[in-house]
Amino acid sequence: MARNYYKGVYEVQNPQKYIGNKNPIARSSWEYNFMHYLDFHPDVIAWASEPIRIPYYNHFKRKTTVYVPDFLVRYQDKNGGLKTELIEIKPMSQTLQEKAKGIQNKLQVALNRMKWAAAQQWCQKHGCKFVILTEDQLYKATGTYKPRKR
Repeated sequence: MARNYYKGVYEVQNPQKYIGNKNPIARSSWEYNFMHYLDFHPDVIAWASEPIRIPYYNHFKRKTTVYVPDFLVRYQDKNGGLKTELIEIKPMSQTLQEKAKGIQNKLQVALNRMKWAAAQQWCQKHGCKFVILTEDQLYKATGTYKPRKR
């Protein structure tokens, strides 16, 4: 599976939907594609890129640090209900130990689990859901891996 990489500012086309405090920055082509999806999908009511900072304890560094999830999304589900999700986009190799190849990815999975436990707690407190999107789910959502033409 060939990957196309893109990093840079995403130019929001539907600013009435974007609720972030700063211009969204795509740190990968997957994030760029997802921003485009959020910007244009009719069920998405509001979205923000890297909108919150969640403190968590990093056992490797033995100190509290901050996790910044990729997206906050508010949308209308198929039954007309309003949903809010905190979304992280990661490759499968950084989400499951059995998919991780090499010590670096295995350590990244462990670090991500620390971050995601804090995100789960934050979501429970704020009445939303934490979602991790991998390449499989992202492809189903956006229909492509290729960066959109600007």
